[in-house]
Amino acid sequence: MSKDNPEMTANDVIEIVRLFNQNDIEVIIDGGWGVDALLGEQTRPHEDLDVAVAHKDVGKIRALLEERGYKDVPRDDTWECNFVLGDDEGRLVDIHSCTFDEEGNNIFGVKYPLDSLKGAGVINGHPVRCIPPQWLVDFHTGYELDENDYHDVKLLCQKFEIKMPEEYDEF
Repeated sequence: MSKDNPEMTANDVIEIVRLFNQNDIEVIIDGGWGVDALLGEQTRPHEDLDVAVAHKDVGKIRALLEERGYKDVPRDDTWECNFVLGDDEGRLVDIHSCTFDEEGNNIFGVKYPLDSLKGAGVINGHPVRCIPPQWLVDFHTGYELDENDYHDVKLLCQKFEIKMPEEYDEF
């Protein structure tokens, strides 16, 4: 692995999940690793780890990762609730934060519906929280799709008997 060819391995993912959990930070796996957690196995290499977290934990997350050499990675879509931290090895953690009120309404941050944060999966034999299958399929629509998106959505639709979104017809 190098900065020119970054990869976030299953061991890297579990290390970060454990770090967050040991510091009372609830983490929900999103993106490609969320797909593989639902499938119970790694199906392709992943450049980054996408996570959903409570916005109140962002300061603690930044401090924990900065202690391990992670720094901000500038991107066009960066804002206080969606940013990427990377280290010198090329590992990337894409943080998506939000806040819910007592009734479960998303009142700040990335617009996750509360139900979209209630899935469970497995990475390298370790149970993790992740985005449920239908939500991951829904989240993989509405933007310019690539081969990884198609790969992920096809596998989710096959395993969980979900209708393939029409946007994927071109593949």
